[in-house]
Amino acid sequence: MTPTPEPHTGLTAEQAHQQLAMDGPNVLEAAHKRGVLQRLWDMLRQPMFALLVLAATLYLLLGDLAEGLTLCVFVLAVLALTFYQEGKSEAAIDALRQLSQPFAHVVRDGQRIKIPSREVVVGDVLLISEGDRIAADGDLVQTDQLQVDESMLTGESVPVDKVDLVFAGTFVVRGHAMVRVTATGMRGQMGRIGATLNQIEDDITPLQQQTAQLVKVLAWITFVLCVAMVLILGLRDGAWVPALLSGIALAMAILPEEYPVVLALMPALGARRLTQEGVLTRRLTAIETLGAITVLCTDKTGTLTENRMTVSALAVGNAHQPTVLSLARRGVNAQPENALPEAFHALVEHAILASDQHPFDPMEVAFHQLGQQFLQDTEHLHRDWRLVQTYALSPALRAMSHVWQSSHAGVHTVSAKGAPEAVMSLCHMPPELQAQWAQAVNDMAAQGLRVLAVAQGVFEGSDWPATEHDFEFAWVGLVGLSDPLRAEIPQAVADCHSASIQVIMITGDYPATARVIADQAGLRGGVTLTGDDMDALSDEALREQLRHTSVCARISPQQKLRIVQALKRNGEVVAMTGDGVNDAPALRAAHVGVAMGLRGTDVAREAASLVLVDDNFASIVQGIRAGRRIFGNLQKSMAYIFAIHIPIASLAFVPMLLALPPLLMPLHIALLELIIDPSCSIAFENEPAEPDVMQRPPRDRYAPLFGARALLGALGQGVSVMIATGVTYALAQGLSAQHSRTMVFTTLVVSNVMLMWANRAQVGQLIRGLRVRNAVLMWVMGGTFLGLGLCLYLPWFAQPLQFAPLDAQQLVTAVGVGLASVWGALACKWTMTLRP
Repeated sequence: MTPTPEPHTGLTAEQAHQQLAMDGPNVLEAAHKRGVLQRLWDMLRQPMFALLVLAATLYLLLGDLAEGLTLCVFVLAVLALTFYQEGKSEAAIDALRQLSQPFAHVVRDGQRIKIPSREVVVGDVLLISEGDRIAADGDLVQTDQLQVDESMLTGESVPVDKVDLVFAGTFVVRGHAMVRVTATGMRGQMGRIGATLNQIEDDITPLQQQTAQLVKVLAWITFVLCVAMVLILGLRDGAWVPALLSGIALAMAILPEEYPVVLALMPALGARRLTQEGVLTRRLTAIETLGAITVLCTDKTGTLTENRMTVSALAVGNAHQPTVLSLARRGVNAQPENALPEAFHALVEHAILASDQHPFDPMEVAFHQLGQQFLQDTEHLHRDWRLVQTYALSPALRAMSHVWQSSHAGVHTVSAKGAPEAVMSLCHMPPELQAQWAQAVNDMAAQGLRVLAVAQGVFEGSDWPATEHDFEFAWVGLVGLSDPLRAEIPQAVADCHSASIQVIMITGDYPATARVIADQAGLRGGVTLTGDDMDALSDEALREQLRHTSVCARISPQQKLRIVQALKRNGEVVAMTGDGVNDAPALRAAHVGVAMGLRGTDVAREAASLVLVDDNFASIVQGIRAGRRIFGNLQKSMAYIFAIHIPIASLAFVPMLLALPPLLMPLHIALLELIIDPSCSIAFENEPAEPDVMQRPPRDRYAPLFGARALLGALGQGVSVMIATGVTYALAQGLSAQHSRTMVFTTLVVSNVMLMWANRAQVGQLIRGLRVRNAVLMWVMGGTFLGLGLCLYLPWFAQPLQFAPLDAQQLVTAVGVGLASVWGALACKWTMTLRP
């Protein structure tokens, strides 16, 4: 039986545990989860595996039992390796999906606690507020002006007022409420319509589209060449089965089936690595965009600063010469020895009354802490008052007000706090007085303080005004709060500048305050643009202004979207941070939206591509560094794959075309795949970033991953290896066909290792490639040489491969030519580097 607890006590932990065991986790079934058998079947349908199976079958039909069985073993080995790599990719994505699960606030055992949404059960009492995604269907127990965005259920984009029922997956855009859960998981409204939420998107990315196009072109070339090969050999020799085997070998040699594996594995593992930098990837498409970011728009509070607010200065009295009390020295809270002077009591009291009773915002927490310290033993804060009306902060008025019921019937106290210019407007302050107080604001802001103004008023009756402007407010004074810059920010900003990334700080703070923090962070260049300035600019003028802007102050969330759109029209690749409900459009519009993990709303997280676990700007910069590393390693891997297939294809094609004994057969190519697969994916994925990765300009987002220059460079590297194998073949003239094949294969394997090393770094940093440790690559290289030795000198392997053991001179010759091939590969890389 479903428990029905009291709203304020909720379920007990034992009741929740029993209900969870009965109903299962509060999750929606993934629509595209592949099982082991499905993964195996998908792999077996790939062209490479189909060719391997066909070749093994033909060997068995020809009576070559040893070669057929050996090839079967290699087929299983390649299958297992690919299965393992795909498993790593899917495991990484599943881990990210679990990390991206939202949390919910519930009441259990009378205490408010935060739990993963998957642990919410029927009977739980949910506490929801603005910005939350509702975790489960339920009945409203208590509500305060609750508005919910149900567009994902109804398609209607306008938020609706809720008084009875709420549904899982919808978003709170205003107010707060208490909800008793009635259905979870697939039993809720969202589950019944078959929707799946919180899946990391796996849409086809531009990189995958480019690579698919390249593979398609190569597949047609392969098909034409293989058909021609089979026809030529079959008509010339009359042996159609060997001709078909030769065609299969050529297809396996040309077709770069490793590309899809690399494109699936590297971004997924890279995204998993980003979590170690404090960056959670919600959309894998963001991985390939990170390295192309040209403009990084960042919040100030909590992102550049520590979000550790302390009241540092108070100002009351005459506007011409206000009384200012400093509560901090040298940026560190140093409380005065004496009690707070009476003149400042009302300022602190009304700052608290204009704040949440149970504050979460660090600024409001600072007000409450100040009151507890200085007003605890006074008549303030102990009055029998009740909050009866609130006026929220809005883009039109950057101030909020609370109306309190006092002990005198019909008389209400009104407290307001907000941006100084907004509170001046509420107080209907004359222009000359505004100018005088504005100077006091400037003086406090010049110290890097966030400045708020406080006002008070009295209201009789219960017919509340439509707006705060209809109250009669009296000016009380100013409060200045300090929020220290994070220690790592100057270096992170310097890294952005060295990487040719423009950093724009966007804040709702006063311009002078924002400018001081920007200077401390290293954003000393550029101009400061205010929200009022923006409103006066045309779209074209704004585009031009943003080219030279480093600080945007007094900016509303709605203006963030206009900034993103203007930057995008300038051709910039934009990353934008945000945390609130109103930030969601800007986060979605940016190429890379970055939501805050600590203070961000669920709406912001849903709209973003990345989530900062620690809300730290430096983590974004580390994410950009990681994104550039991932993309660089993808390029290295792609070049390596393309290059190594050229000599393999030539060794499969040329001898057959010239009626020479075959050098590479399907068995040999399957063996090579056991080396190439882990090299191109796991080994290159573990390659560390280049030391100058943050000294390079952002890559062109529209440039292909594997452009003409990279293609020519890889082609040159492949040709250099092909020439090396040709040299070995020439030096092996006079030896048996088995000895020739063995020497050529040895040169090819050694050249393959050299090709891996040549693609690890830029030409000028290749010596670094010997010093930097890549444990996976070392294991691959070591395993390659060990496997080569076994294939050459262990009869069990040598006989099916038709290898002959090499003497010392033959081995040195084959290995020496393979080692020398690296110079040709380096020359090609160097030539491509010099090209404009």
